[in-house]
Amino acid sequence: MDTESGFRQAKRPASVIAGPYGHPMHAVLITLPIGSWTASLVFDVLAFITGEQAYALGATWLIGIGIVGALFAMIFGFMDYNRLPAGTKVNKVATTHMVLNIAATAVMFGSVLVRVVVGPEEVNFPGFVLSVLAMILVGASGYLGGNLAYKYGVRVADEETQRQAYQQP
Repeated sequence: MDTESGFRQAKRPASVIAGPYGHPMHAVLITLPIGSWTASLVFDVLAFITGEQAYALGATWLIGIGIVGALFAMIFGFMDYNRLPAGTKVNKVATTHMVLNIAATAVMFGSVLVRVVVGPEEVNFPGFVLSVLAMILVGASGYLGGNLAYKYGVRVADEETQRQAYQQP
């Protein structure tokens, strides 16, 4: 596959399910795990400060919700990943992005397991540490995901479509 056709292929959805041209579903779905996991850290901090079990239980639930959301985001991300030509720089960045997300989800799953074993409503420092580690992975992955969309243009409009948006009517 030549560079131009690979470039064009990476901008097109694998199917209607992946989201329309220029509007990937993966980008929409990642907000659930990122938001849930970030809120879980806030709840953990509140649990440590106040000693309230409701915050610890809320953090556990938020992590679980984020894991479910991450699994959906992965499915849609993989549809976009499959559009990238093998052996290219963009494919290597996307592979690293994917591995970091899988690792972050696995670490969050470990955090939930630790919390459930101790008691999901108990203030749990090891579960918190695992969550912080996972969020560091999410941050690194998010940086790469931003590069994929904003630097390399994966699943965004091609230059001609972008050019048309800047023309005077």
